[in-house]
Amino acid sequence: MTPLVQSARFREVGPPVLTGLVLLGLWEGTCRLFGIPEFLLPAPSAVARVFATDAPTLLRALLSTLEVTVMAFGLAAVVGTLVAFVFVQSRAVERSLFPYAVMLQVTPVVAIAPLIIILVKDTRLALVACAALVALFPVISNTTLGLRTVDPGLANLFALHKAGPLQTLVRLRIPSALPLFFAGLRISSGLALIGAVVAEFVAGTGGTGSGLAYEILQSGFQLDIPRMFAALFLITAAGVALFLIMAGLTRLALGDWHESERRPER
Repeated sequence: MTPLVQSARFREVGPPVLTGLVLLGLWEGTCRLFGIPEFLLPAPSAVARVFATDAPTLLRALLSTLEVTVMAFGLAAVVGTLVAFVFVQSRAVERSLFPYAVMLQVTPVVAIAPLIIILVKDTRLALVACAALVALFPVISNTTLGLRTVDPGLANLFALHKAGPLQTLVRLRIPSALPLFFAGLRISSGLALIGAVVAEFVAGTGGTGSGLAYEILQSGFQLDIPRMFAALFLITAAGVALFLIMAGLTRLALGDWHESERRPER
């Protein structure tokens, strides 16, 4: 690895890491200096200590939440893409159905999750359905916009050569839509995690298959605030990891040909 690459990576990763370390140091110092009780605001060292002792339980809960998140995200990606393909074929269909997609987006999942949990007997499937509803709209909106946002000159060229609707879709609209499609996936991945956690809060499921939301609830009931912060940290870390994975996939898919992912040469 050349020094230039190392320097570029440090400029990209170094500032947020250093900022995080400074904030953690200020947090730790404030808690120790003012003697803040752990049940009000635990110091990072207390959170790390609890995580070290309860790591197996917390990681098992994280895997349960991530399982719901990944299934919901995959479902939202597939359904949202198919709906966008339907919308782009007919303006009349889009005008008729798009308002209902907006309604799904603005309706709080907390309000509809109890109904879904009652209607769907399998709790895991109900959690996936709730999280997928939260993550669906960004995929529909961004993919539809991307499929409609094509270069007019290229569209005229395809029409001049009498390209059919399928050829135009595959060779023009889909490549043009990829940047917005991946942007929608980056947003949707985080929303799927949020939807999964909120649905777990509403369902209140416990036992060996419980997720991080259940661990947070239990820690709150027991006033075990350091353990609650440890679970919150895992949720945050999972959200950041999902975003970075999607950003990496975006760069992998678009980095060689699309200007949005090309890094300026220095």
